[in-house]
Amino acid sequence: MSRPVAALLLLICTMLWGFAFIAQKTAMDNMDPLTFAGVRYLLGGLLVLPIALWERRRRATPLTMGNWLLILAMSAMFFIGSYLQQAALSSTTATNAGFLTGLYVFFVPLLGYVLFRTRPHPIILVCVPLALVGIYYLNGGGLHSFNSGDGMLVISAAFWAMHVILLGKVARETGLPIFVSAVSFLLAGVVASGLAFAFETPTMEGISAGWIEIAYVGILSTAVAFTFQAIGQQYVPPANAAIILSAESLFAAIGGALLLGERLPPIGYAGAALIFFAVLAVEAIPPLWARRRIHVPRTTN
Repeated sequence: MSRPVAALLLLICTMLWGFAFIAQKTAMDNMDPLTFAGVRYLLGGLLVLPIALWERRRRATPLTMGNWLLILAMSAMFFIGSYLQQAALSSTTATNAGFLTGLYVFFVPLLGYVLFRTRPHPIILVCVPLALVGIYYLNGGGLHSFNSGDGMLVISAAFWAMHVILLGKVARETGLPIFVSAVSFLLAGVVASGLAFAFETPTMEGISAGWIEIAYVGILSTAVAFTFQAIGQQYVPPANAAIILSAESLFAAIGGALLLGERLPPIGYAGAALIFFAVLAVEAIPPLWARRRIHVPRTTN
């Protein structure tokens, strides 16, 4: 697969995930976070399971213990990040959720350096504080409007960053992007469902009332989008993939405005612009700088 096609798959993910924030937000009217996550991921996992098993049978060699440990670690990051995000939507807007989740674009290079000694570009030192100022403005220019849900989203962004890093690594090492996605969906669904019965009160009435939201996130946001992500990340470096995927914040804002009537405060648009500018700078400036450094001016005799 060519890199442009892989990037297109990731871009499709951003659209599906951005609009999914609307479904995730409205689903909280009928059920609790763990219940929604459990049903969502079990549905998504079962949908892709036949293709995943077919892909697995095509692999000549068995998965190693190291492969399975990476899959389990990736699945744990996936579950924690998705739960924190879903729980946060009980007390914050879909628009804020989209922009704050996009902060994983900064955690990816930072955690990549800590874990794999991949040195981040110096532009990170500029963009991280720029994004923090953007968060400040996004919430009205004061910490009084930065609630617990927003804080949970920032924490979830760190776990999503780990998921991006580990997913890219395990997909390339195993060559089984759909299989590892199905495993992570089913594991997350089983864990979330078990915890839901322990700490929440799942009801068929609540699940039935939110069937539209469950269908959208289970089929499109989970089965399709996360599988596309696993396929695309085999050909796009994690930091670059994070930049593309962070564009989900724009679709979240569009969906929040069109479907939920959400509006940012006037200064919030400046914050959103700062976050988006920082996201673009992380991707655009390093290659431009590299081309400038290797350019050798032509000389005449």
